[in-house]
Amino acid sequence: MSTSPIERTPLWRRPAFRALIIQALLLAGLAALIAMMIGNALTNLEARGITTGFDFLGERAGFSIPQTLIDYSGDSSYARTFVVGLLNTLLVSGLGILAATLIGFAVGIARLSPNWLLARLAAAFVEAFRNIPLLVQILFWYFAVLQALPSPRQSLSLLEAFFLNVRGLIVPAPVPEPGFGLTQLALVAAILAVVALGVYARRLQQRTGKALPVYWLGSALIIGLPLLVFVASGSPLSWDVPSLKGFNFSGGITVIPELMALWLALSIYTASFIAEIVRSGIQSVPKGQIEASRAIGLPGNITLRKVVIPQAMRVIVPQLTSQYLNLIKNSSLATAIGYPDLVAVFAGTSLNQTGQAIEIIAMTMAVYLTISLVVSALMNVYNARTLLKER
Repeated sequence: MSTSPIERTPLWRRPAFRALIIQALLLAGLAALIAMMIGNALTNLEARGITTGFDFLGERAGFSIPQTLIDYSGDSSYARTFVVGLLNTLLVSGLGILAATLIGFAVGIARLSPNWLLARLAAAFVEAFRNIPLLVQILFWYFAVLQALPSPRQSLSLLEAFFLNVRGLIVPAPVPEPGFGLTQLALVAAILAVVALGVYARRLQQRTGKALPVYWLGSALIIGLPLLVFVASGSPLSWDVPSLKGFNFSGGITVIPELMALWLALSIYTASFIAEIVRSGIQSVPKGQIEASRAIGLPGNITLRKVVIPQAMRVIVPQLTSQYLNLIKNSSLATAIGYPDLVAVFAGTSLNQTGQAIEIIAMTMAVYLTISLVVSALMNVYNARTLLKER
């Protein structure tokens, strides 16, 4: 019985076997390197009397945080400090993504406008803000703009309810009263109804070619239904209007200047890159598509919204995902102006007080990695829905 040439070749001369051996050696070397680093770190920590583990999370933090989305005091634990920092990071990242997307799309479309002045202003916006380092922009908004505002006694006022001064923006705070829960339920019901309407409208258009005004009907549902329930239930909502008492305001909600400066800088800086992404995406759409839509008499706004943007999104979304991830990671520059994000209050103050560097840095890295993976997954799902389906 004859054997194949491969079977007659010695094992050590087979490429697949050699590749397996090399990979095994590299993996063993990497494992040895990691084990050596961990052992060295544990030895150094033991020499300095620093214990390892996560027991410190239950200890009292002992410091205050200027902005918290949940109840917090100096008596709270380091675990709660971690949650406060995480929520502040998610807050500025979410607001930044929303604002950067709106500004970026508007500027990107304006760059292709036939209006000469509008197109040049959009180009100037992009070239100016994307070529100035983000840290410099954060410091500009904080020190040159917000710190130059007047003191609380000389606050800039709007309707004697909104106040802007060096300590931030103070706005009225909503105070729900008994019965307001019905309005919230109506809002949830309206959102579900809009989702169902969108599914129905898509199937109707595929079956009959008839398009329903989903945007107008959806807006009417989301605004009208909760408003109707709110009025019918006796308007169960009051407002805590801020008032000046002594040298500061009491009542209302205070948006600290650190949040405002970081949000403005992140939004504008990222929007300048998104604008170029949107412009390149629109220019990738074949001109024949635009000419065909004009030939059948579609208005310019309908052409942009129904023909150009849907086809451009397959080019825009992958690059847009990278900008979202960059914005989330760039939010860690908040430490430059003292915004209490995760890096500042947990990887900064908490680390200095506890000395648990390995655990705290590992948790911080894991948080940013998790947020990035979640955002990437969501954007990949959306990207899959925007791809052109071949028949």
